[in-house]
This record gives sequence, C-alpha cells and structure tokens, in this order.
Amino acid sequence: MEEPAAWENDGLLPLERQLHEAARRNNIRRMKELIERKVDIRARNHVGRAALHWAAGAGHEQAVRLLLEHEVAVDDEDAVGDPSFGMNSLLLSAWFGHLQILQILVNSGAKIHCKNKDGLTLLHCAAQKGHVPVLAFIMEDLEDVPLDQADKLGRTAFHRAAEHGQLDALDFLVGSGCEHSVKDKEGNTALHLAASRGHLTVLQRLVDIRLDLEEQNVEGLTALHAAVEGSHPDCVQLLLEAGSSVNALTQKKQSCLHYAALGGSEDVARALIHAGGHTNIADHQGASPMHLAVRHNFPALVQLLIDAGSDLDATDNRQQTPLHLAAEHAWQDIAEMLLVTGVNLNLRDKQGKTALAVAARSNHISLVDMIIKADRLYKWEKDHVLCRDPRDPSGKNLTFKQDHRQETQQFHSVLWRLASRHLRPQEWKKLAYCWEFTEAHVHAIEQQWTGIKSYQEHGHRMLLIWLHGVAIAGENPNKALFEGLVAIGRRDLAESIRKKANADPGTPRRCTAM
Repeated sequence: MEEPAAWENDGLLPLERQLHEAARRNNIRRMKELIERKVDIRARNHVGRAALHWAAGAGHEQAVRLLLEHEVAVDDEDAVGDPSFGMNSLLLSAWFGHLQILQILVNSGAKIHCKNKDGLTLLHCAAQKGHVPVLAFIMEDLEDVPLDQADKLGRTAFHRAAEHGQLDALDFLVGSGCEHSVKDKEGNTALHLAASRGHLTVLQRLVDIRLDLEEQNVEGLTALHAAVEGSHPDCVQLLLEAGSSVNALTQKKQSCLHYAALGGSEDVARALIHAGGHTNIADHQGASPMHLAVRHNFPALVQLLIDAGSDLDATDNRQQTPLHLAAEHAWQDIAEMLLVTGVNLNLRDKQGKTALAVAARSNHISLVDMIIKADRLYKWEKDHVLCRDPRDPSGKNLTFKQDHRQETQQFHSVLWRLASRHLRPQEWKKLAYCWEFTEAHVHAIEQQWTGIKSYQEHGHRMLLIWLHGVAIAGENPNKALFEGLVAIGRRDLAESIRKKANADPGTPRRCTAM
C-alpha cells in the first residue's frame, strides 16, 4: 500500500503509530513487542485505518495471521469519507490482488458480501484491477456471489473491467456467463466505458461478442461518440469499421463530428469525414462543427472542415456565422482561412451586426483591417473577369494580414509620412471614398481611438488597406496614389510625392500580389 501522507497528523499515539508502520512493513518482531506492551491493535488513524488494513493491503501474510491471532476485528472498514473509501481488509486484499490474504480472511470468518462506500464488492475490486486468480476464487470457492451485482453507479464487475481495460478479467467474466448488455445509471454499456477510456483491445473484444454499437446512453451518446469525445483515433477507427453510425445524434442533436470539433482532434475528425460524417449538421444551439472548431480556436480543424466543404455562411441560433465568432474572439489565423476561402460579409447577427462591426466593436484592429481588405477584394473579383491570380488559383498565397515584406517597407514609410504629416484630419476619408471604401469600412476604422490625432492612425490604416488592393490588382501604387490625391484637391501633395518617387530608383513602379 502507499506511504501514509503524514504520520504526525494521523491521530494515533506514538506506539500505535509504530504498530501500524510495523504491520505495513511486515516487521513481525516489532509487532510482537508492541502487542506484548498492550498497544491497542484496533487503533485507527485519521482515516479509520487499522493495522490489519495495512497488512492486508500490502499482502503480508505473517502480519495478517499475527493480528488475527489476537482477535483483531476482521470486518472493520476504514472511515467513510475523503480520503478513505469504506474499505475493509477483505476488499483491500481483493483490490491489490492478494489471493492468499483473501483466503486467510475468509477462513477467519470475514463477511464475503461486503461493499465499500461506492458499492464496490469483492468482484468489482478484483475485476477493476484485473486480478483473474482472485476472480476465480470468488466465483468458484465462495457461495452465492452475484455475478451482475451493480455498484452505486449501476456498474457491474463487467463494466468495471471494460472501463479499466482489463481484458483478461473481462474474458473471465464473459466465460462465467455475465450479462453483456446491462447499462449503468447513466445508460452506459461496457462498450461506452471502454471507448471513452480508449481501451482498444477490450473494445475489440466487446465488438466481437456483438454488443449493440448503436446503443445510446441517457444523453444520447453512442460508443462512437464516447471514443470521439475521449480523442481516441484507434477506437474511433475500430468502431467505424465495425459499422457504427457516423451521423448518429445525441439528445442535443450533436453528431460525432461536433464532439471532434469540441476536442480539436484533427485525426478523429478526418476519420469521421472520410467515413461520411456530415459537416453541416446543426446542434440544439444551431452550431455546426465549424462553429465549434472556430469558437474553441482549432485552426487545423477549421481548415480540415473547409476542405471538406463546410458551409462557411451557416448561422447558429444567435445568427452568428463562423466569421462572427472569429471576429468576436480575435482569432486572426482562423479569420484568414475563412476570408481567403470566401464568405458572405453582409450577414448580420441577432444584434444586427456584421462580422466587421463585431470586430470593430471589440477594437480588434488587425481583424477589422483584414475584413475590409477581403471585402474590397471580393468586389474587385466580382468586377473583373480574372478573379484570382492564375499562378495561384487556390488562393494559398493570398493573405489579408499585415504585409511585413522587406520590398514593401519603403513605400509603407511613404504612406506613414503622408498620413501622419501631410493629410489633414478629414482628408483620409475623402481618399477612402475616392477609392471606393464604404461607409461601413470608414466607420469601422474610426472606432479606434488613440487621442485627438487618431485621424493619423486611421489614415495610415486606410492607406495600407488600399495598398493591399493595389497589389492584388497589380497596379502602379505611385500612379494610383497620385491620382487619388489629385482627386481630393491635393495636387501639391501629389506632385511632391511624385518628385521624390522619381528621384528614388528604389521606389516600386508596380506592386506584386500578396
């Protein structure tokens, strides 16, 4: 048995403590000395353990026999309550697999129909720990031991063996004729318990003896749900190959793919999708697996669901799309995936807000800029026959994040000086409208407040967003900037920038697509 946590706080007198320690270590000589000194052999520590508990749990035959010779109470339980379990010496010997101790205690009159505070019997203890010789003794040599007796959770020894991966114990119980399909109080079969713990060999045996794969517990989970919830890919694959329904729904209308999205297991989700798992099923809150993967920030799983054709514009009961959720939580990587794939940016949640408005309200500046870039790109694609770079039809090289490339930094500096030194407070807006930014775009940018000179930061952000579109279109940024400044009545500024650009051979004449 394990070392007691703190002898000095165990509630024993010094000599009583020494007796417990001697019994735990099978120090027979010291035990006899203490017994001769009339030390109380029934003394209990703070969790109700007596010397016999320690000796039986540790499997010390000599110590057990010595204590029994002095008429120690054989059926006493330790205290019921944390950290004890209401275990007597007989249950402890079964738990730790000490067959000979068990036989000695039975022959000394120990009550065989005992239970601990959780309702575990001798059979439960031996099955849970996988002690087949002890199981055999209980079933073959003891009388009237019920094979399918349930503990307080409604679990039989068969359940316990399955839950804890004890294949040999499971086989013994099956051979003894136990009930296979019995459910615990939560409606779990042995199949549920083995699947939830990831016990592959036990699960295979249960499949072989034809337990019902579609049996549901009180929450509506099948064994496949349980394996997915526990993130056990091997068990998931086994159950799928055995014919488990991949699209079975729980009481909350959640499929196995919902559970994979909650747990973030890419391997499990891939197996489910490959087996025909539907990606667009909505649960009781209207959430699809994509909603859950986004909400819990699992980018790899989001990409997997995108590749599987998930509906990116699906709305939950709050009328939120996956992009609304990404905007709400500022998940930039996930937002990038959704935006690159293409989503409807005009959809509004129950509060009437678009994803852009959600990001702006939460002051997620980088995400606001990304959404505006995407919105402008979508419009540009709609207005042009060539929607994407023919060298990158999948959009894999497209990004809406900030551009940190070395070759664009010089022009970025030009834009920063323009916004911070030369543009007047309202002129950045004039430029924005000239370049077909919408009212919603301008309003979202304006929600950032850094003080009375916030307009400088607003203008700089707008210019960088504009530059992204220029790069996509493959236009000359100097020419486009010149024309924009002239259009808002700042020819002086336009000419000044052009002169500097012409004098600098390193100034880009044409942007490359990002």
